[in-house]
Amino acid sequence: MKPIRPTRGGRLSRLVSKARILVVALAAVLVIPAVANADTTISSNSTGTNNGYFYSFWSQNSGQASMTLGAGGQYSTTWNNVTNFVAGKGWNPGGTDPVTYSGTWNCNGNCYLSLYGWTTNPLIEYYIVDNYGNYNPSSGATKLGSVVSDGSTYDLYSTQRTNAPSIEGDSTNFTQFWAIRQAKRTGGTITVSTFFNAWAKAGLNLGTPNYQILATEGYGSSGSSNITVSHGTGGTTSPSPSPTGGTSPSPSPSPSPSGSTGGGTGSGCTATFTNASDWGSGYTGAVTVKNNGSTATNSWRVTMTYAGNQTITSLWSGTYTQSGKVVTVDSAAYNGAIPAGGTTSFGFNANYSGTNAAPTLACTTG
Repeated sequence: MKPIRPTRGGRLSRLVSKARILVVALAAVLVIPAVANADTTISSNSTGTNNGYFYSFWSQNSGQASMTLGAGGQYSTTWNNVTNFVAGKGWNPGGTDPVTYSGTWNCNGNCYLSLYGWTTNPLIEYYIVDNYGNYNPSSGATKLGSVVSDGSTYDLYSTQRTNAPSIEGDSTNFTQFWAIRQAKRTGGTITVSTFFNAWAKAGLNLGTPNYQILATEGYGSSGSSNITVSHGTGGTTSPSPSPTGGTSPSPSPSPSPSGSTGGGTGSGCTATFTNASDWGSGYTGAVTVKNNGSTATNSWRVTMTYAGNQTITSLWSGTYTQSGKVVTVDSAAYNGAIPAGGTTSFGFNANYSGTNAAPTLACTTG
């Protein structure tokens, strides 16, 4: 028997069916969303926010350096024979919360990996350097002391900059504060408050916090980095610098006990005060705020009431007002949400004369 051939109509029907299947399959491919690529590459001077983090990119020769912004606190950089560039992710304003980071950092020449930031009134550029290339940035600077933190000794320095670029213009005068790690690393936790306190004890007082980033910097060099940064939960610290290399520039200590603490409990939170560094006419204070509730806070407020004439001169990781002896501190945009049982902190500098008794604290949450 001869095989039965399909009729013309049957063949056409199957062809139409196959075509429909192909169209449906193609349509399905078209409607499946492609994986979103949120990465953004920057090669010109700019600042802004990306995925919940502040970023900054600055270069004297932007065509030879670039930064790619990734998810969360992740960023990567490449640079080649760049004159000078600094780039990274972090926060604006910066503060004293511990900073944790990880990733890779490759340098051929003069470059730094550091927690880098600015303050105003006074205008200060500061570096906590965890790694550097073939040039130690402290070369030629006067050593002020050292501090042990996060598994290594950091050497403390300050330098003056004249007619140099800054966040206030291209030709300004300002001071640089340095803390340079002896045992280089790429990754770990930086206990920021330790360095702020150490600088203050050495007579180096920061101003009102501006931005703070985990920065990659290259100067007449080439290299690359891939870094992820976040707020951490602390490390191993030493509360004050140990002077080396001659007379310490720190003022004579006050009879008021350094490290004295006081606390106050209010609606939903507890505030604990520490006198971190005292030099007789001023001091650096720190306050830890703990959420006592079973749910996260939206915001918090700490009221500090002094018995003496203490006057706050600068404060970080919060906003404040002072009326006479009463200082009211409200949470910053980035640290108002404290998880149940969790803590955050703020720090400040203050002037006083006479006795420096700890303030009475009260704490409320929103």
